Amino acid sequence: MPDDHANASELKRSDLARLTGCNLETIRYYEKVGLLPDPPRSPAGHRRYGDAHVERLNFVMRSRDLGFTMEEIRDLLGLVDRGSHTCAEVERMGRHHLEVVRAKIRDLQAIETVLAGTIARCTGGDTPDCPLLNALNEGQTTSMRVEGATE
Repeated sequence: MPDDHANASELKRSDLARLTGCNLETIRYYEKVGLLPDPPRSPAGHRRYGDAHVERLNFVMRSRDLGFTMEEIRDLLGLVDRGSHTCAEVERMGRHHLEVVRAKIRDLQAIETVLAGTIARCTGGDTPDCPLLNALNEGQTTSMRVEGATE
């Protein structure tokens, strides 16, 4: 995804948002943090986006959908921008991210188990006594924690 403004068409930021389904504020943010290159400006000073911006923004959005962090996306874009990346480099990053995702899944499954067990002790009656609230209020959450779950 080269930062090539030679192909820049006359897309306004609102056009870029419409084409990609990305929020205008998100586009501004991605520009601010350097994930999107600064677009060229018209003689009147208006930002003009092109196909390279659409492609790069779609890449960023798909990466976010897969749970990559901003730093991981920056690293991936760096490999692409460098133009001499290898599949092995990208695979290494992908495998690391997959392990992070799998760890999060394990954590969520542990949370689900503990939460379901605590809720199952609730009677659902008209009494103010509630096992879930009691566990949260009495600091029993530490006993509810499952080893390996992250905070």
